[in-house]
Amino acid sequence: MQHTSLLPKPNPWSVQAVLKDLPDAPTTGSSSPIQFFHYIERLKIEKREGWRRFGIPRGESIADHMYRMSMITMIAPPSLSSKLDIPRCTKMALVHDMAEGLVGDLTPVDGVAKHEKNRREATTMDWISEGLLGKVHGGVAGQDLKAAWLEYEESKTDESKFVHDVDKIELLLQMVEYERANNCTIDLSEFSWVAKKLVMPEMIDWAQEILNERTELWEKHSKAPREPTEADTIKNQQDEYYGQSNGHS
Repeated sequence: MQHTSLLPKPNPWSVQAVLKDLPDAPTTGSSSPIQFFHYIERLKIEKREGWRRFGIPRGESIADHMYRMSMITMIAPPSLSSKLDIPRCTKMALVHDMAEGLVGDLTPVDGVAKHEKNRREATTMDWISEGLLGKVHGGVAGQDLKAAWLEYEESKTDESKFVHDVDKIELLLQMVEYERANNCTIDLSEFSWVAKKLVMPEMIDWAQEILNERTELWEKHSKAPREPTEADTIKNQQDEYYGQSNGHS
């Protein structure tokens, strides 16, 4: 399967323009979910682009990221699980990046404005919910997926705010794991800024545990990780502007 990032860049961008260049593109209008299941393969193959700048070309896929996020929601601290709708959180975690199967994992270097990125993702979710799933089970499944995605995007409910925190926790975990796998020969310090954007105290505690683990890792290798610079802060604020709440760029 060819990565979305390697496909021609249609201008103007549209779902149909992307599908035209997509080998074995899913077809719409079926009462069966099989074509949707084929679309999900794109999320298994498509890579999260931010790690490529650090020489990690075979890094995690979009599906990898969403799967671990979903597991994190299921292991929420009791203080959160007692007041949040955890199944709804898990659904949000599993669909929040679903549009990237066609849109790709856009980053600031792609030069796509936030409003245009949002338009592409919303259009893709319409295609998924109405085209691929519109006739499946009376359209209910597609409507549910679109509603979960929209709830995450709007980030108004406590559940969505929790999942945004989980998104950042997953990034911090992956940051430390890539540094460990490379024996601290790469420094991913610039991603640690997301810890300061966490909202829920329980998630702040988890982030601190991860960062403490990272400090111990670098001390083990007799090194000190670089502290994020002002340039990193400016760049990461740009990441946030582009809607990259997970911090990868």
